[in-house]
Amino acid sequence: MENNQNPQEPQNGNPQGPQNREPQNRGPQGPQNGQYGNSPGGQFGNQGPQDPQGGYNGWFGGQDPKDFFHRNNPNQSNRPNPENDKKKNNKRTIIGMIVAAVLIFLVMGIIESIYESATTKEITYNEFVEMLEDGKVEKVEFSSSGMIKITPETDQNTVVAITYTTAQLNDEELIQDLKDGKYGDVTYVGKIESTRNSILVSLIPFIIIYGFFFWIFRKMTKSGGGVMGVGKSNAKIYVEKETGVTFKDVAGQDEAKESVKELVDFLHYPEKYAKVGAKLPKGALLVGPPGTGKTLLAKAVAGEAKVPFFSLSGSDFVEMFVGVGASRVRDLFKQAQKEAPCIVFIDEIDAIGKSRDSAMGNDEREQTLNQLLSEMDGFDSSKGVLILAATNRPEVLDPALLRPGRFDRRVIVDKPDYRGRLDVLKVHSRGVRMDESVDLEAIAMATSGAVGSDLANMINEAAILAVQKGRQAISQADLFESVEVVIAGKEKKDRILSKEEKKIVSYHEVGHALVTALQKDAEPVQKITIVPRTMGSLGYVMTVPEEEKYLMTKKELHARLVTLLGGRASEELNFDSITTGASNDLEKATDLARAMVTRYGMSDALGLACVENVEHEYLGGKARLNCSETTAAEIDAEVRRVLNECYEEAKKMLSDNGAILDKIAEFLYKRETITGAEFMDIFHRVQAGEEILMDEAGQFIEKPVVTEE
Repeated sequence: MENNQNPQEPQNGNPQGPQNREPQNRGPQGPQNGQYGNSPGGQFGNQGPQDPQGGYNGWFGGQDPKDFFHRNNPNQSNRPNPENDKKKNNKRTIIGMIVAAVLIFLVMGIIESIYESATTKEITYNEFVEMLEDGKVEKVEFSSSGMIKITPETDQNTVVAITYTTAQLNDEELIQDLKDGKYGDVTYVGKIESTRNSILVSLIPFIIIYGFFFWIFRKMTKSGGGVMGVGKSNAKIYVEKETGVTFKDVAGQDEAKESVKELVDFLHYPEKYAKVGAKLPKGALLVGPPGTGKTLLAKAVAGEAKVPFFSLSGSDFVEMFVGVGASRVRDLFKQAQKEAPCIVFIDEIDAIGKSRDSAMGNDEREQTLNQLLSEMDGFDSSKGVLILAATNRPEVLDPALLRPGRFDRRVIVDKPDYRGRLDVLKVHSRGVRMDESVDLEAIAMATSGAVGSDLANMINEAAILAVQKGRQAISQADLFESVEVVIAGKEKKDRILSKEEKKIVSYHEVGHALVTALQKDAEPVQKITIVPRTMGSLGYVMTVPEEEKYLMTKKELHARLVTLLGGRASEELNFDSITTGASNDLEKATDLARAMVTRYGMSDALGLACVENVEHEYLGGKARLNCSETTAAEIDAEVRRVLNECYEEAKKMLSDNGAILDKIAEFLYKRETITGAEFMDIFHRVQAGEEILMDEAGQFIEKPVVTEE
């Protein structure tokens, strides 16, 4: 399976290799972005690295930028100060004392009630009369609540005195008998019962239930989603020292940094711009593929400006209740104006900023968007509130959100070029021990189409590999191996191919490499391997461009097609059969041929007509035809013609160089992995007619020199 730098996702179940779509094509240079062919993997991505010169050193001059905004906004006095903190602490202390007093009161009442219930026993009225007649009663207490409390004669052995209660009946004779002393010397009294304890006991369950729900609501309020705080904004606020990111940490995005540096300079020296009449742009939209460093760049702006940084995602505004998102938008801008000057960063703004459509409306999302539009129009930019947003789907955003006056600037954060990738590697290799063999320029050249996250991952994988191999520093071999790990996965050592399958894979991969070597417009081979990888490939060919390219000629695209079809051609020539291993190659070749016909105007049949549009440019680029059914049929026929011509050309090249193909395939079969230098050495030696001998391990055997005596 032929492989070039920019990997694509593998197709599961393909026994011959990872499945890659056509590289991302934007304009004519599109195929160049797809250079890391058969190896699976993602579209390389991460926050971009840094500008080595970086920084806005010397911007401050002893003046805090916040002073200017407060000086021009005398009514703004919402800054935290020690006096406010002291008042808040006193308030908390008073509330704590009140709560403690109430709790003590409730606890005492509960203890009293428990004690009374443990030392009181209810009896019937007949039992009470019998106790009186037997002389076992010492005191009778008539309560206003209709109860009679009986205190029995005390017993010396009793530790806890038990009292009895019974219901008070309308028995006038009982009072008279007690007066007459019929039951002996029994004390009888009346008592007005206090209802305090009974009320407290009855209120305790309600107080507990209320307290529990109040605690739940408070928790939900703090998280921004509770009933009492359902409309609160839950943006993360980073104060000056917490971002920890400056422009020195962002590399490979020089143009994007220049665009946002002006905003930072405005926050530092607003009076300089105010003299000319310039106003701070209300917002800047960061657009680019995933992983290119949009969020990192926004944090760098806040870190350089030394102002509070509000960070949240577009999905944080979305709730199932209509109106919640709009309320959170209002609360966010209210907080931002209190903290001004500050920066508000909304990541993935397409979650709430999609274009409004009456056919498929969403009331909650549209209300949130309308509120966002209103707030961005309503706040005064002179207060120093700057809105930054990031998305990788700018085409779905509402036009009203993109117009000047809301997002005044669109900053493109694209994939870095060769120089940018080199800067990214230098940033992420800080603090990483490397030996003298490391050449970051070679790695940068070999990773065309990569973004910061992939490059950072490669450095980390290389460090892990070095530790696993017992070394104290990273070598160049570790870095190239980490590139393959990120692209195609780790070597799958437990997958053992049969001899026949191994031979087929060897001829397939050498077919790609040999066709590449025979064409002057193709890229040089870096490595050939038939070791299976965890992402599905059974083998691949790695090619590395000699220089960074931004345009692809028709001859170069044609050479690319012939190279892609070289593996299938090699199988058919040497085994009189074909396998499923070329499915990935055919998919990529078909996509490339279709792009040449429909988008690049490189077909005589359709001429210069562009009949295909690319949607979601930064998310893989899905192509959509924009033509009639008749034209679509002509496109299919033209694509088949182009592919068939390239296939026949590949077969002819391989058949004319059958000896070279057999010798290199034998060498690859025995060694499993060969470098580009070894490949070219065998190619030139066989081409020159030199006989090559090798042992079972793939080691060359020097032919003995026979001397004449």
